[in-house]
Amino acid sequence: MASLLGAVAMLAVLFVGLSEERSAGSSRSYTSVLTVPNGERFGTWMWPEMCPDQYFAVGFSIRVESSQGNGDDTALNGIRLICGKDGELNFMYTAQSHPGFWGEWSHPQYCPSGVLTSFQLRVEAHRGNIDDTTANNIKFRCSSNPTLEGTGMGWGEYGSWSPTCGNGGICGIETKIEGQQGDGDDTALNDVRFRCCARA
Repeated sequence: MASLLGAVAMLAVLFVGLSEERSAGSSRSYTSVLTVPNGERFGTWMWPEMCPDQYFAVGFSIRVESSQGNGDDTALNGIRLICGKDGELNFMYTAQSHPGFWGEWSHPQYCPSGVLTSFQLRVEAHRGNIDDTTANNIKFRCSSNPTLEGTGMGWGEYGSWSPTCGNGGICGIETKIEGQQGDGDDTALNDVRFRCCARA
């Protein structure tokens, strides 16, 4: 019994520690929020997640459900930022607003130098009574100018590029996720917005 109580106490401490870490990571000050106009309507905005102070997004990974044939497709489910310091990539962190429900995480992609500064979202518009996938893929532009494209699905179209972070880069993420619909039409990730932080 004593060992069980000890284990419960240890889990409680761990939970409090994780809660404090998330709270601290979400409270970093930021200068602006990047959005695009073609996100879809379904779901709820999840919690924001931030890179640690002085860290910026230097890369990303996405969670994508492959084509389900005659089944219910959801395509892009989650986006994970990889946070580092430009030129000092020995210690990196990840930030994600919500992991999504289905699919596999892609291999990370990194800026060859610099940090992520803007994005473009590929979205399939609402199709009425036909299977909706909504967000399908994403592109990022690095401060060193290369463009990185995710390994998402090809449905829908890319919209316009977001504005660009000024002095600094992307440092936080917030995703709009539709919960699991049971026998209904699942869409998972519908929209995303990123936070910009300035360099110290």
